[in-house]
Amino acid sequence: MTTTTLEIASGGSLHPSQRFAPRRSASAVRSRTTATPGTDRPRVPQVPAEFVDPGLTTREIAVLGAWLRCDSKQEVCAVLHIALGTVNTHLSRIRAKYAGVGRAAPTKASLVARALQDGLVALDDL
Repeated sequence: MTTTTLEIASGGSLHPSQRFAPRRSASAVRSRTTATPGTDRPRVPQVPAEFVDPGLTTREIAVLGAWLRCDSKQEVCAVLHIALGTVNTHLSRIRAKYAGVGRAAPTKASLVARALQDGLVALDDL
């Protein structure tokens, strides 16, 4: 039985089983990519003990709570007896206020997180 070898650019030969084998060990790669002690930044952002209040109005809190409990904005309209444009305006202003204090909430899931953090809703409410 003969073994076929592959010629590589550096002039050496490579066994076919080594063609896709890693050239460096994981520890060697890790040591090259890890910053020196004292200069590396934390990989996980620090979460403050207290969150900055975005200053939501009572009506914005009501619209936010209704939207988090409902399946659609149309359902919020029916529950609160307001127009769809009003719901959208309130949600836009809520998002802008959260972004203004450095706590951006571009999605419904992130708004749920912010409302829970601020104590505006409880898990049982959802």
